[in-house]
Amino acid sequence: MSGIYLHIPFCKQACHYCNFHFSTSLKHKAGVLKAMEEEMRLFQEVGWGFPVETLYFGGGTPSLLSVGEIAHFIGLADELFGLGAHAEITLEANPDDLTPEKIKALAQSPVNRLSIGVQSFDEGELRAMNRAHTPRQALECLEAVSGLFDNFSVDLIYGIPGSNMEKWALNLSTALGFRPPHISAYAMTVEPSTALHTFIEKGISPPVDEEEARAQFEYLADTLEQAGYDHYETSNFGFPGYYSRNNSAYWQGKPYLGIGPAAHSFDGRRRWWNPAHNLKYNRALEEGVLPREIEELTPRDRYNEAVMTGLRSRWGVSLARVREDFGPHYEAYLMQQARPFLESQLLFLDDGVLYTGRKGKFLADGIASDLFMINLK
Repeated sequence: MSGIYLHIPFCKQACHYCNFHFSTSLKHKAGVLKAMEEEMRLFQEVGWGFPVETLYFGGGTPSLLSVGEIAHFIGLADELFGLGAHAEITLEANPDDLTPEKIKALAQSPVNRLSIGVQSFDEGELRAMNRAHTPRQALECLEAVSGLFDNFSVDLIYGIPGSNMEKWALNLSTALGFRPPHISAYAMTVEPSTALHTFIEKGISPPVDEEEARAQFEYLADTLEQAGYDHYETSNFGFPGYYSRNNSAYWQGKPYLGIGPAAHSFDGRRRWWNPAHNLKYNRALEEGVLPREIEELTPRDRYNEAVMTGLRSRWGVSLARVREDFGPHYEAYLMQQARPFLESQLLFLDDGVLYTGRKGKFLADGIASDLFMINLK
């Protein structure tokens, strides 16, 4: 199984926390879409030797595309790579883009999953993040989507500077009122070169309160598990049968093909990425060149990635797989590094699988970094 990710690098406005590649000008939209089509055709020619079972429109804000443009790319992916009969086709969308008419049109299209970027239902928090939608638009959007889509996800952010448990609990209960089959909840992070980073440095915004963020994460996990959701990845919760198949493939180390400016790809042995520059991307594809930079992954790189993705997910890190894929010395090293975390019950070992315990989920990335192989001769 593999997936295709389409990076649509356009947004109405810049969210203060976001460091993804995007442009708020649609001036070169037609050129980028044409180049993305050419990139897909070139990969079909050179051969993408994996069956495709998920197609994911990400960004940026892919809901800026018309339903016709979305349908065109779905048809092209099917023509070139062959989508499985039960392929998961996801569109990331902002509430302000999803009018009742567009939701109905999408429900009649091959799109069978929506990921709604709500982030918060609190007006003050939305303004602080510079989101384009209002709480009312989010509520109206989810009301319409929940009536027409069986499979949809709500994205939320916790640990927002200045937030508190009361606001977070209200955000969560509001989302649960629509009974979404899937919820993604991400910790607010302060990335360099973002407006939020500048605001915090200048004292315009309070910094992220790590203790508050941790408390909100624990409340999130408790609340959603009691509501019947599986906590299958650090930031992702789904009812059984409604895990994101696209995201699950990432955490299980499966191949994926990224199309578009700044998109990343992985074939199991190599990783490559496109330039985070729309015009450079366009020019290369106009010349029939795949504009990618390729990294050949060493066994150490692949081990480190297996540890990182495994500890973030419910599938954990299989000692047998580490031994088979990398050798017994890697397995021994992993257990040596894991010992203090096992003793403190941040990690557990069950049936040959190493996984994060309840206390360790919030710290999964930090724990993984301590298990990385840094300097293997």
